[in-house]
Amino acid sequence: MTHLTIEEHAVPGGGPHAITTGPDGALWYTLVQSGQIGRLEPGGAPVGFALDPDCGPTLITAGPDGGLWFTEYRAHRIGRISVAGEVTEFPLAECGPFGIAAGPDGALWFTETTADRIGRISVGGEVTEFGLPVSGGLPSAIVAGPDGALWFTLNQADAIGRITVDGEVTVHTLPTDGAGPVGLAAGPDGRLWFVEITAGRVGRIDVDGVVEEFPLPDPLGRPHGITAGPDGALWFTEWGGNRVGRLSPDGTVELHDLPTPRSEPHGITLGPDGALWVALEIGALARLSLTP
Repeated sequence: MTHLTIEEHAVPGGGPHAITTGPDGALWYTLVQSGQIGRLEPGGAPVGFALDPDCGPTLITAGPDGGLWFTEYRAHRIGRISVAGEVTEFPLAECGPFGIAAGPDGALWFTETTADRIGRISVGGEVTEFGLPVSGGLPSAIVAGPDGALWFTLNQADAIGRITVDGEVTVHTLPTDGAGPVGLAAGPDGRLWFVEITAGRVGRIDVDGVVEEFPLPDPLGRPHGITAGPDGALWFTEWGGNRVGRLSPDGTVELHDLPTPRSEPHGITLGPDGALWVALEIGALARLSLTP
């Protein structure tokens, strides 16, 4: 059993949702309820940067240009914040942008949950959109894969999608009906790992589309976010179970309760200090350090 030390750090603002490590050695996170972007340097005090309070910032990622890029789900915009806190926003047609990732082509790629499209935005703000062959699929998380393409979850289609930088799309249907894939991460084994929020499973898919699924001990745990950890394993949050989980490459699952009940864990990332950090929607960031 892996031993964890869990520390919670309260942050101002409402609804920490997604979290990532920035190029400045700090953690950057979205505050979806209060319309802010937060920054926390491990060991320091949190700082908040105000956006439109109703814009609904959701996922966030480090960009290729030294800034942090994020989606504004309710305002239908893509945002960029510099490490100094300067914000630039790029409007989209109504599409409910959610996931965002830096692509291998020097641009940012994002999912359009309500428009059945994947979008691409250059660092200068030029937007290109690519239609998907699935209607109502709810494209959600997106990450760069090891094969030079972008991979994404299709939550309502129970599928994983792949799009090349030229816009060629492939859809891989999952073996489990009602899987509801959401979070997605590139694993240390050259495969893509995802969580199935409605089926209570973690899955992995290789670049050829071969899928393997791992049932979790609590089928109602509602896994939400996933990331590669510092120990060669995949770590995920269970929004419904108020836990974080560890899945080793051989399929062994460990679950760890969070100290505060109903803390609503969402995003998870490997921090600049080598610890795992989790966004808790009740208003805190949790630091998870592995102990001998």
